[in-house]
Amino acid sequence: MSSSEIVVVGGGIGGLTGALALARAGRAVRVLERPSGFTEVGAGLQLAPNATRLLDRLGVLDEVLDIGVQPARLVLADARTGDGLAWSDLDRARRVFGHPYVVMHRHDLLDILLRACQAAGVTLETDRAVTGVQTSADEAQVTCADGSSYAAHAVVAADGLRSTLRASMHADEPVTTGDVAYRGALPIEEVKRPHDPDTVIFWLAPGMHLVQYPVRRGEMYNQVAVFSSPSYAAGAQDWGNPEELEAAFAGTCPPVRTALDSLNRGFRWPIYDRPPIDRMTQGRVVLLGDAAHAMVQFLAQGACQAIEDAVTLAEQLTRHDPVLALDAGSSEVGAAGGQASLERALAAYESIRAPRVARVQRSARVWGEMWHIDGVGLTLRNELFRRIEPDDFSHADWLWGWRTPGD
Repeated sequence: MSSSEIVVVGGGIGGLTGALALARAGRAVRVLERPSGFTEVGAGLQLAPNATRLLDRLGVLDEVLDIGVQPARLVLADARTGDGLAWSDLDRARRVFGHPYVVMHRHDLLDILLRACQAAGVTLETDRAVTGVQTSADEAQVTCADGSSYAAHAVVAADGLRSTLRASMHADEPVTTGDVAYRGALPIEEVKRPHDPDTVIFWLAPGMHLVQYPVRRGEMYNQVAVFSSPSYAAGAQDWGNPEELEAAFAGTCPPVRTALDSLNRGFRWPIYDRPPIDRMTQGRVVLLGDAAHAMVQFLAQGACQAIEDAVTLAEQLTRHDPVLALDAGSSEVGAAGGQASLERALAAYESIRAPRVARVQRSARVWGEMWHIDGVGLTLRNELFRRIEPDDFSHADWLWGWRTPGD
């Protein structure tokens, strides 16, 4: 018989959530992570109700709420004048969608998922650079750069934006928008002018925006400045440098200008995504998270969509490719759990997730264009924003109200 183990390639938020969801569903799971430890790049992370609902199902929401922050409102403001454009009542959103909106440090979420995976019996291995997967009718064989190999019932490719395993399905490359981000997360007492600690605020202006919100129980303050690089459009190699950052934010209001002093100028973050795809599976390999649908950050849904992937995959495997417990310490693929049942499970996952994430990817692009718009479009956008009532979430229902088939 083929191995009953599911191998997850990549130990970021998507990979660990996938591992946890699969383990909770009774699967034997092994995570292979390339670096020597489990770490997350970046600082702040926003988790909308579509994600916190699923973290609740996985049993980790209480820990998330303990170390995260539940802001009272989302605010959109004009970065040049300082005037408010719109705001959303997140207490009302929690009542509408049944779960809260949470902001937190990415590493805090990773730590929570890591501990939950350990408690659920997931095997966690580091220093494992996966180089390829070979599949047969009976199993998948995962090979690593150090010569190690693993037999698996299925392989979850959660290896990020520049996924090695995606290349066997799609010949595309990450695409940059020409936007670049500079980030900074500081202890709250070191921030010169923090905004209201109960607020996530987005400062918008032509070709740029700034996001600010507290993390880690309000002890730290996360700030991200994003702008469209003129030199990228001109074909320059050194595009998006700190001089362009200063120029992009030169005409902004004092709170925005003050925030720039807290940003790390030593590292820039070019913004990439990938085009939507219809095929997220091949043989016994399935794509999850950024490996499947890297997206620009303007909807703050990258991690949220990976969490949706994880729970949906576990649900469909349970439905179509069940495991049969042999004893208290092991599980094995059941009588119906051969190649055909796995194919049905992965096909169901793909049919559910591919159209969903494609819509989110495209919408994130449009949202970014709307944030950075100029001219008549800016005037029309601001008028539209001002008409949105704080307790009206009809525009967000498709995103925040989405539920997996198992909900």
